[in-house]
Amino acid sequence: MYIVAIDQGTTSTRAIIFDQSGKAVGSSQREHEQIFPHAGWVEHDANEIWSHTREVIDRAVDDARVSASDIAGIGITNQRETTVVWEKSTGQPIAPALVWQDTRTQPLIDRLADDGGSNRFADITGLPLAAYFSASKIHWILENIDGARERAERGELLFGTIDTWLLWNLTGGADGGVHATDVTNASRTLLMNLRTLDWDQKMLDIFGVPRAMLPHIRSSSEEYGVVRGTALDGIPVAAILGDQQAATFGQVGFSQGESKNTYGTGNFLLVNTGEDIVASSNGLITTVAYQLEDEPARYALEGSIAVSGSLVQWLRDNLGIIAHSPEVEELALTVDDNGGVVIVPAFSGLFAPYWRPDARGAIMGLTRYADKGHIARAALESVALQSRDVIDAAVADTQVPISELRVDGGMVGNSTLMQFQADVLGVPVVRPAIIETTALGAAYAAGLAVGVWKDRDELRGMWREDRRWEPQITDAERTTIMARWHKAVERTFDWVDADATE
Repeated sequence: MYIVAIDQGTTSTRAIIFDQSGKAVGSSQREHEQIFPHAGWVEHDANEIWSHTREVIDRAVDDARVSASDIAGIGITNQRETTVVWEKSTGQPIAPALVWQDTRTQPLIDRLADDGGSNRFADITGLPLAAYFSASKIHWILENIDGARERAERGELLFGTIDTWLLWNLTGGADGGVHATDVTNASRTLLMNLRTLDWDQKMLDIFGVPRAMLPHIRSSSEEYGVVRGTALDGIPVAAILGDQQAATFGQVGFSQGESKNTYGTGNFLLVNTGEDIVASSNGLITTVAYQLEDEPARYALEGSIAVSGSLVQWLRDNLGIIAHSPEVEELALTVDDNGGVVIVPAFSGLFAPYWRPDARGAIMGLTRYADKGHIARAALESVALQSRDVIDAAVADTQVPISELRVDGGMVGNSTLMQFQADVLGVPVVRPAIIETTALGAAYAAGLAVGVWKDRDELRGMWREDRRWEPQITDAERTTIMARWHKAVERTFDWVDADATE
């Protein structure tokens, strides 16, 4: 039997077909448009995402040369926090999807933080007040689209993160589609209570979100409904996991203390804390790691970094110093070091562990000696340096040092980046045999729900190491690198004045 994993990410949508050994036997991928109407605004076309989802599923099934009768279930993993509001009767979005990187709601966040600080609701939600999360995005749509609030209160509009949008459409859409999400995605909205795993009325009132528009919160691994209206009719959708939680699941980080770091559009460290809700004192967020159908939820500490792979895209699309993203490593290797250049990619402010929405990106240390090779190397190094910051925060919170770092995501094929990551951490960096762990995690969770795999121990036995990078610099060199990085980070603070409009 086979499992279809839908991996709907920030820049593209993929479908991957996995067999019972965890091997990918077919796949298809399509990028979608990134829309930037104003500085700080980031949008997607939800209809385009749904259209691409149907297309890549069909192409992946064809690529795998399997029939629908061979497929046991479908798992969904998705970019989190990105917000879609649509008409229940027609399935048409009433506004573009507001992407997790979008910062247009920062003035609302600032007003709420003025009365109690950015962590005033962290005990309920595990999250700081930030434009990153979905609640303020829902509020913005309801306040800025004519008639939206009244329609939402009458139950005519539905909200969902991308997982909910895809599930609803896959299972029938306006003709009885299932309106649900899982605990991992709900935990990223600023509206879910971490302890009850339900929408919190206090948070709904604060953000002015009618309960009638919200999806039902369910576990991460269960049969939500069956596909209707496509070539996969009758196949159950059996897993939903936010992308970073799915990557942790794919890295078999099921137990307390296990962790992973994903290198994608952004970078995300997750450390499993088991059934314990651990509050961070060092700039991380508390989130749900996963929940299997009849079990208690497992929680995690997360270090969320907004810009990593998207910095390489910026070098490609905005500066034009590379034609294709993989070329960044070749360009970086034209120089021996960064030439004194440091890049802090605070395009949307800085996320963990700083949470400074007032920061903006900067390239520092420029001299006439610096060239595009130094800029490319500094860009790669910034990814590893940001990861070192969140890993230090996780160690401080848990009081447990890491002995090695498991990595995954699109950038881990870049050996120069992985070596520098090992160097600045001072511990080995380990890449698994299957680097598409986000899709694999969704497949694993769906396969558990429909009986393709027996239990988590069977999945643990399938994990294989592909490559390991060992540190190659001294402690003194490491200390110097980090000191310069922290000096550069501090220079980006307070760039955006509180009363300024970008």
